[in-house]
Amino acid sequence: MAEKKRSGRDAMILERADMHALFDALTEGGYDLIGPTVRDNAVVYGPIGSVEDLPAGRSETAEAGRYRMTENKRQTLFGFSVAANTLRTFLQPSSVTLFEATREGSGFKAVASESDPPPRALIGVRACDLAALAIHDKIFIQGPYVDSRYQSARERLFIVAVNCTQPGGTCFCSSMGTGPRATGGFDLALTEVVQAKQHYFLVEPGSEAGREIAERLPLRKPAPAEIETADKQVDSAAARMGRTLKTDKIEAALYQRFDDPHWERVAERCLSCGNCTMVCPTCFCTNVEDSNDLSLQHAIRRKRWDSCFTVDFSYIHGGSIRSSGSSRYRQWLMHKLAYWMEQFGTSGCVGCGRCIIWCPVGIDITEEAARLTEVAK
Repeated sequence: MAEKKRSGRDAMILERADMHALFDALTEGGYDLIGPTVRDNAVVYGPIGSVEDLPAGRSETAEAGRYRMTENKRQTLFGFSVAANTLRTFLQPSSVTLFEATREGSGFKAVASESDPPPRALIGVRACDLAALAIHDKIFIQGPYVDSRYQSARERLFIVAVNCTQPGGTCFCSSMGTGPRATGGFDLALTEVVQAKQHYFLVEPGSEAGREIAERLPLRKPAPAEIETADKQVDSAAARMGRTLKTDKIEAALYQRFDDPHWERVAERCLSCGNCTMVCPTCFCTNVEDSNDLSLQHAIRRKRWDSCFTVDFSYIHGGSIRSSGSSRYRQWLMHKLAYWMEQFGTSGCVGCGRCIIWCPVGIDITEEAARLTEVAK
């Protein structure tokens, strides 16, 4: 479990009635607003314009292969656990045109499709998604090869994190040390408190940009009891996680079970649909596709999301090296919990639980990891 942390000394209070001031300040700062909203009976990150677009009074019931919206009588603005989609949608779109080429005589002219994304304010970001964002930063910006498109979008982000006070049935960020409290990587962090006749947000700046926005808000100093209440709610969320994952020596245990028959038992249920990879905040696999028009005068190269669950993903000359469902599921789980440690020095799982919710047959990564590692001890 992650070490308990307390709110900083510079924490201030923003009343619920003044929440619109934060939206106004961000809009006036030139940011397009992205935040949680209800679409197709689910909470998703998407474009929003005002506080009224937030999922006020909405929560969710989530279990393996199940998701249902529920009413929240407390009228919290952030009373859900995680959005159905992830920040990857805005930093690495599912389809990107890399360049277009037009025939000119015996050759061709290629034009790169570089365009800077607009500055965006991401509102309501959970600690697990911040952890995933830090992993992608390490891969796409801090490594030997920089993804210029990702870097451009990342540099234009203003992040308003929201500490979790209501964990979901599939959450296990506490096991992974990634939440429920945001400890870094944000410009502002909010903790929502609703009790008796009070509804307020404890606001903590995490960057100079965050302090500049905070100075434009009608904030007041918190009473010690208000800070204590906010901290207790976050601590309570850490103790009420719907799932747990034992990470002690998990890498060695999984390597020991690489050829175990249990992979085949999982494959009997797995549909190889790739849902888990599409909703995972750390997955980043893509494919590059070329297409041309019928006249053969114009061609386009695009980068699209891909998944290790597709047969063609592992295709090399002569065929696919992971042709069975068991080998593809093993690749996914081993990459998340073992290979990733070797590649990037961190787990590839942040404990958000999305893969559990959106698996059509309810395969649970925490259950499968436990079955594999417990026998290996």
